[in-house]
Amino acid sequence: MQTVFQIINENYTLNYMLTAKETRESFKAFFASRQHQIVPSAPMVIKGDPTLMFTNAGMNQFKDVILGNAAVKYARVADSQKCLRVSGKHNDLEEVGHDTYHHTMFEMLGNWSFGDYFKKEAIDWAWEYLTGVLQLAPDRLYATVFEGSPAEGLERDTEAAGYWANLLPETHILNGNKKDNFWEMGDTGPCGPCSEIHIDIRPEEERRRVSGAGMVNKDHPQVIEIWNLVFMQYNRKADGSLSPLPAKVIDTGMGFERLCMAIQGKTSNYDTDVFQPIIRQIGVFTGFTYGEDRQRDVAMRVIADHIRTIAFSITDGQLPSNAKAGYVIRRILRRAVRYGYTFLERRESFMYRLLPVLIDTMGESYPELAEQKTLIEKVIKEEEESFLRTLETGIRLLDKKTAEAKSAGKEVLSGIDAFTLYDTFGFPLDLTELILREYDMTVDVEEFNVEMQKQKERARNAAAVETGDWVVLKEGDSRFTGYDFSESEAVILRYRKIKQKNKELYQIVLDQTPFYAEKGGQVGDTGWLVSDCGTIAVIDTRSENNLAVHLTEKLPADLTATFIARIDKEKRLQCECNHTGTHLLHEALRETLGAHVEQRGSYVSPESLRFDFSHFQKLTDEELRKVERLVGEKIRSDFKLEEHRSMPVAEAKKMGAMALFGEKYGEEVRVVKYGGSVELCGGTHLPSTGMIGTLRIISESSVAAGVRRIEATTAGYAENYFFIQQDIIRELRSLVNNVPNLIQTIRKSIDENADMKKQLEAYARERAVQLKKEIMAHAVERNGIKVIRYTGNGNVDFMKDVAFQIKSESKERFAFIAGLSDCSKCTLMVMLSDGLVDEGYNASGLVKDAARHIQGGGGGQPHFATAGGKCIDGLPAAIEAVLESLGLN
Repeated sequence: MQTVFQIINENYTLNYMLTAKETRESFKAFFASRQHQIVPSAPMVIKGDPTLMFTNAGMNQFKDVILGNAAVKYARVADSQKCLRVSGKHNDLEEVGHDTYHHTMFEMLGNWSFGDYFKKEAIDWAWEYLTGVLQLAPDRLYATVFEGSPAEGLERDTEAAGYWANLLPETHILNGNKKDNFWEMGDTGPCGPCSEIHIDIRPEEERRRVSGAGMVNKDHPQVIEIWNLVFMQYNRKADGSLSPLPAKVIDTGMGFERLCMAIQGKTSNYDTDVFQPIIRQIGVFTGFTYGEDRQRDVAMRVIADHIRTIAFSITDGQLPSNAKAGYVIRRILRRAVRYGYTFLERRESFMYRLLPVLIDTMGESYPELAEQKTLIEKVIKEEEESFLRTLETGIRLLDKKTAEAKSAGKEVLSGIDAFTLYDTFGFPLDLTELILREYDMTVDVEEFNVEMQKQKERARNAAAVETGDWVVLKEGDSRFTGYDFSESEAVILRYRKIKQKNKELYQIVLDQTPFYAEKGGQVGDTGWLVSDCGTIAVIDTRSENNLAVHLTEKLPADLTATFIARIDKEKRLQCECNHTGTHLLHEALRETLGAHVEQRGSYVSPESLRFDFSHFQKLTDEELRKVERLVGEKIRSDFKLEEHRSMPVAEAKKMGAMALFGEKYGEEVRVVKYGGSVELCGGTHLPSTGMIGTLRIISESSVAAGVRRIEATTAGYAENYFFIQQDIIRELRSLVNNVPNLIQTIRKSIDENADMKKQLEAYARERAVQLKKEIMAHAVERNGIKVIRYTGNGNVDFMKDVAFQIKSESKERFAFIAGLSDCSKCTLMVMLSDGLVDEGYNASGLVKDAARHIQGGGGGQPHFATAGGKCIDGLPAAIEAVLESLGLN
């Protein structure tokens, strides 16, 4: 069998169908032969860009180059990029599994030119690759070009149309509107017309009957876009106007999964060798065969898609959680679990067992999958099991809400209740509707949508940032001087106004700055910009697209002045203590627990440090003490900082420097070394470890399956922590008359308290039995029902025990009604016999109706319910209302 490289070098002689792996390599080889630098995929999880959580397009890793914040290293680049689209503008999540071509995680094949070639080469090479290398039928291809926008003064892209006319008949060159054929990075920034390539993979007979031209961009599953060629030639300003880009950019992106579908003669991405091995394995685990049932097919597609997203997210350092990017990943995982639960009858975790087949299909191109296999499996398994428990809890709650609605004669579940199930238990609306159909009920969809919109508005308002245009005062690049200096002479290169949470702030970029911009877990510096015109406080420094942005509450009076940029040295020193301590902690953990320990995340502030690492069980007290002792030894050894600022990454790894998964490194890296600790790190650090003084571990906990977290503090904050512990011990001693053996005394008090508690519980049980006898002695029978009443002071839990004793001992029909008062509060309690419940009576409904008399509310189960209120005088009326509803007054 020929290799893809041989295919390209032999005039595209292709005698067999390419596999997905071969297709990916053929793309890289084709553009490598046209002097493109082949670069690795960036992580799917984005760091350092406040506008994005995930890589949603191949251009994301080149955003700083396109924006002019970084120098062009290679004028021509190509790659295969892992992408994720589930939120924001590109929200494809709800489509995934239901159609044949939408995905959460997908690969984007792309080629770029930064100020080198432009439209002609981009179009010619795209055509050559598709029809020459891959030998796709030219008559099945269509190209769209931007039709123009008179409102913006933009004419039709006749240049691109002219190049296409050399390759395609006029009937296959179609005009596209601004929505489809004018690409924009965001509300502001680089943009330009684009040319999409679509393929018609319908059967010949259908193609002869109906032309594909009329189906382009009409959401037909077999007339689809496979490649988008973006010609960036404008810059969109905050006022909406366009200006020419100084250096034009080519940015192309081709959907890998769709391309494989076209090459392999399939009509669904899921029928290609990208997904079929995973789907077949799902069938093995579930006992179902793909293609036999529509709903089960959807479930299998959902799981096959989502397992890829979840696995790659974990390898890139993003664990499922309840916040931001972690919440998105958890939502995707739970969607897959829910489909398996509902349609594949899976009541136990199984998705984690799909990892070997995923590694087999994608591990060669993405070796991080195999390297992180154990962690991925443990995280997915724990998340699956946790959500399966949550599903069971949610179903019980839904059963309860359904019973309450039925007892009240309602056939429609409240949209608010449905939204609570969605928001708290991860129940999508369609699952709630599915379960309700079993009860011949529906849900108030309109009310649900109102609640959903409220949540979206809350999220949108919390995250909304209005950003103005950059005002450029001086051209140039910004240089970081903070490794060597705490202050630098600087001028302002550019600034802009932003508005966040109705507060106006300013972002300032300096030509050189000692301010460390928040990155790699270390918080940004604060400080001052000092000039003859006054002093401006810098309240934070952030990294945006590789650019250090200084945040201020006002602008200097003279923007063209020369400033002294001065950091808060005390805050920086504390950060350096904690950051250096983090390195020593990492090394000590590996020495104590083993080489499997790897950093999974960190946070460094002046007050404390937080370090997440891979380990599969809770650390013992002895292990934590050993880690602290080892760190202490390294601090006292006073290792000097050995820094290599521009070391080739291969050489750094030979030194023993550990590369962190989820981080993208350039060809040259910064290496920080203290004794045996060698790390790739861009943060700021101490000249020597002795300056830390001491490190104290505050807590150790679990973050996710296979990931532990240590929180610690150093230097002066560690001393304060120690003093607080001393004060606590001193206070405890004073409480027990300064006895010599504090622990023994406390343990004795605890044991004595436990004995007294047992005695009180025994007394309470005796008293409950006695009170039950007294209450039953005054019971009366009405209409064949024994009516048992009690009013007076009492503890609710105590009276509940009495009520359940009565129920367990009574075989006849009875109703127990109690009115309890306690200071300014009161409680109404109702217990019904099983016979009355079977007749249709509901204790929960009874207390809800009667609660108005005590100015309160409540509920419960059909056989037992309580209501609390603040109107004690209304208890008699509430009891009478219950009796009246039962027909017993």
